[in-house]
Amino acid sequence: MSIQSLNDNELVQLYVGGHEDCLAVLLTRHKARIFSSIIVVVRDRALAEDIFQDTFFKVIQTLKKGQYNEEGKFLPWVLRIARNLIIDHFRRAKRMPPVPTYVNEDGEEISVFNMIASEDDISNSSQEMAKFKRNIRDLINELPADQREVVVMRTYYDMSFKEIADFTNVSINTALGRMRYALINLKKMIEERNVEVSL
Repeated sequence: MSIQSLNDNELVQLYVGGHEDCLAVLLTRHKARIFSSIIVVVRDRALAEDIFQDTFFKVIQTLKKGQYNEEGKFLPWVLRIARNLIIDHFRRAKRMPPVPTYVNEDGEEISVFNMIASEDDISNSSQEMAKFKRNIRDLINELPADQREVVVMRTYYDMSFKEIADFTNVSINTALGRMRYALINLKKMIEERNVEVSL
């Protein structure tokens, strides 16, 4: 029986046991799925390749240390590593989206500003708006990880909720729910802290 016919968990066990060629089989088997899940978020081939390489470096490190215990769920585990590396990259780059938006049930693009502030609350001054946006970015960074992740994916690269659901391995309703709770939490934090929108 060839190693290509083995399932992921069997290949992982053999690799941990010293059969280096098993990793190549796993890599070949899942490369397209993992790479596409990265590039759909980062939209930059060179960056996607770097994150893909970092992902497998971390996979190898974890397997070599004997810390893999995912009960045969190899691909979701690797996708989770890739997702965390993407989030780490954007956090380091401090490239939070300037104006978080989402699509409502009618398919309309809704800005967070529409949800948390009326036109009367924000003057048209570009300086004041810039400060408000900075405050919003700071608050987004304080959201629970799952909510922040959906906000970032939706607003960075205009990912659909279906793409977000596929990437994060949850249902579309869960992704929508996380965005809804993120907006509720943002509004609550703004009200509690009386976030300044003027200089």
